[in-house]
Amino acid sequence: MSRLTPRKLSIAILLPAVMLGTSPADAGKFNRVLDVDAPAPTWSDLRGTDGKLHSLDDYKEHDVVVLFFTDNHCPMSKQYETRLQKFAKAFADKKLAIVAVNVSKGPGETLEKMKRHAKKRKWTFDYLRDPSQKVGRVYGAVRTPQFFVLDGDRKVAYMGSLDENDDPQRAKKHYLHNAVRALLDKKRPSPGETLQRGCKIEYDDKK
Repeated sequence: MSRLTPRKLSIAILLPAVMLGTSPADAGKFNRVLDVDAPAPTWSDLRGTDGKLHSLDDYKEHDVVVLFFTDNHCPMSKQYETRLQKFAKAFADKKLAIVAVNVSKGPGETLEKMKRHAKKRKWTFDYLRDPSQKVGRVYGAVRTPQFFVLDGDRKVAYMGSLDENDDPQRAKKHYLHNAVRALLDKKRPSPGETLQRGCKIEYDDKK
């Protein structure tokens, strides 16, 4: 993975080849799997729209990693794309990696469709496919878009929504931006968890 440049900000979401164990005791207020300050589950071999395999270790050089779960068809995911681009530009000069992962099912969620989606929207971050849905399960992701901010020790520092309003003009609480800014300033984000908002992720019950 190359270093961040004005031309490209890497955004990544991860698929675990090796998963960390979790239990209900580890769950947060809204997340049934992870809690704030828990070690982020590790992963590897997640193919991106760039054709390469990605792992969490690819982002060692970054002080903060933002993982977010998204897909091609969810209206809420589409609605937040402009805000995500603005967020990426706001931290383009920082050692921040942003990574998107797609665990959703359906004919519109193939890697080829993801490539066209990312190209059309001129995404500047990594967009990864997890057909096994393992990464979504181990992170307790249930909505798209849903965000996880990992600190330099790769512990979960924030998880939940980007902000609190579907209308960007009415949004007053910029949770994701504030969480990343706090970490870059050597502080812990507050709040550390908010209610995730968006389309429900449909998991394969057979797995």
